[in-house]
Amino acid sequence: MAEQLRRRIGLGLLTAYGVGVMIGAGIYVLIGAVAAKAGIWAPMSFLLAGIVAAPTALSYAEFSSRIPDAAGEAAYVESGSGRRWLGVLVGLAIVIAGTISAAAVLRGGAGYLSVATGLDPMVGMIGLGAALTLVAAVGVLESLSLAALFTAIEVLGLALVLWAGWQAPVSVDFASMSTPAIPSAIAAAAVLAFFAFIGFEDIVNMAEEVKDPERTLPRAILFALVITTIIYALVCYAAVRTVPIGALASSEQPLALVWEYGTGKTASFLSLIAVFAAANGILAQIVMAARVLFGLGKRSAGLAVFHHAHPRFGTPMLATIGLGAAVIVTAIALPVSVLAGMTSSVLLSVFVLVNLSLLLVKRSGAAPAFSVPAFVPATGLVLSLAALAIAAMEALS
Repeated sequence: MAEQLRRRIGLGLLTAYGVGVMIGAGIYVLIGAVAAKAGIWAPMSFLLAGIVAAPTALSYAEFSSRIPDAAGEAAYVESGSGRRWLGVLVGLAIVIAGTISAAAVLRGGAGYLSVATGLDPMVGMIGLGAALTLVAAVGVLESLSLAALFTAIEVLGLALVLWAGWQAPVSVDFASMSTPAIPSAIAAAAVLAFFAFIGFEDIVNMAEEVKDPERTLPRAILFALVITTIIYALVCYAAVRTVPIGALASSEQPLALVWEYGTGKTASFLSLIAVFAAANGILAQIVMAARVLFGLGKRSAGLAVFHHAHPRFGTPMLATIGLGAAVIVTAIALPVSVLAGMTSSVLLSVFVLVNLSLLLVKRSGAAPAFSVPAFVPATGLVLSLAALAIAAMEALS
């Protein structure tokens, strides 16, 4: 077994990976929930959410330039706190978050697959999970190339929705500006929309397989965030322009309504596209979490078994197979709502620690190839704490 991963990934594939992780399957259901809070001003909520995510994304970008390590957050927190055990704990939290996030998407994707093909959801979960685990085990270039194809299919679906929305008659709500622009409502919707941007952090865990990581990683993070923000805002605008807010807010398939209002035809093809979106999310999380386990293997004797790359495929084979199995079992055992809530809380806690660690690291040491002012991680720290508090209050309500 080798102990080095192969550097095969360039800026284009890495950016596509980040966009695919962030878009995922969430855009197909989240717009309705955001519109329910912000009304026709929902696109502003998505833009605001992108701005809220930006400071933490910039913190990740600087850290990725300072420490291009597959363990990502674990290495960052260790460098800031000086405590290896805390870094390992954060790394394990990322692995857990990736596992439960992939399980949530796998469960939802199997449901879409059942609608599209009639396949039993249990068979779909096992079959889809096993197939994607096999791809992740074979090679990172193959995995990210397939993820890029899935991302292209997702974006094509969203482009079709945009086309339908732009050619449709303007809804009564949009024409009459029926919803006043209430800043508190727009902000509350932005907190909800923020969770659609979770995923940029996965980019840093590819560090040991990226060419020229000190320059490539920060650029990929920023490109992915900007591209995703623009896509979300445009699709949301098409939705609120076309569909009455009440119908949009009450639908579990809001983008299907945009297509139906714009073309007068059914949108069953969106179920199939949602399967590709789910597959993209699952594959990305398995690939990411396996790299974190690989990185943790050189930091903890108890996890050293995972710090090995397959001699032929150059991937962390044992970590990948183990995580794939854990994703399938978790998807079968727990409902989506529980999985999604756990993922958000864990990641927001990690964001707090990463921003705090960067503040500590910036007090000493030379500036890296990509650097941000200290107020950036300070802002990311405050915003992450606020979002975590809101998530906690919603969980208790």
